[in-house]
Amino acid sequence: MDAIVIAGGIPQPGEPLYEFTQGQPKALLDIAGKPMVQWVLDALGGADTIDQVVLISLSEEDELEFSKRITYVPNQGGILHNVRAGIEKVLELNSQARHVLTVSSDIPSIKSEMVDWIVNKNLETDLDLYYTVIPRHVMEQRFPTSNRSYTRLKDAEVCGGDMNMIRANTVNANEELWDRIVAARKSVFKQAALLGYGNLFLLLSRQLTMEGAVNRVTKRMDITGQAVISPYAELGMDVDKPHQLEILRADLMSKQQAQDS
Repeated sequence: MDAIVIAGGIPQPGEPLYEFTQGQPKALLDIAGKPMVQWVLDALGGADTIDQVVLISLSEEDELEFSKRITYVPNQGGILHNVRAGIEKVLELNSQARHVLTVSSDIPSIKSEMVDWIVNKNLETDLDLYYTVIPRHVMEQRFPTSNRSYTRLKDAEVCGGDMNMIRANTVNANEELWDRIVAARKSVFKQAALLGYGNLFLLLSRQLTMEGAVNRVTKRMDITGQAVISPYAELGMDVDKPHQLEILRADLMSKQQAQDS
């Protein structure tokens, strides 16, 4: 399995993490003595299921370490454009790639066994898109002060994960859909139209189960897909705000000290 790591975020003045980054990429924030993205690369490098990584938005000059093959791709200006560029690079390097794992650079508490679990779980079927979700009780048991936002469904409360999988040829096989997703990113009305207003109403009114929501959305978007319920809160514990940064700094520092002692 090939993976792409998205590291394009640079907080701007007035944004929550700007005082910590001062114009530098969020992925390079120091966490327990390492750049945040290095923790992610370490987990991917130790995973049996990962063969190579395409790293978006950073370069060799950032002096990161990775035990397997790594290829750098410049920032394309937005997360979906970066995902697309990453998948295209994967296909250039490995034309036989069937699925690609997409990983955010800001989930530093992940471990290699979690990467292997999600890849192996997804590969039990052969779908276009696998979207990781974490139940609220899982997240709050592991990170009780994370203050995450949750989607309330009829049978569950979940937050989205930052490690997902997509069929490699989906980008080129359905360019119209990809363009619609990109166009909808900054417009609530376009997002509603993409999802379908009836589906949006059912979602907001908590009349949809997890399976029902997935079925309606994938049918609307003309793809096959599955929500993968993760037992690992780490897959969704990203760093968007200062308190989340401090949580993970403390968490990983304690693990580092325990390992060194």
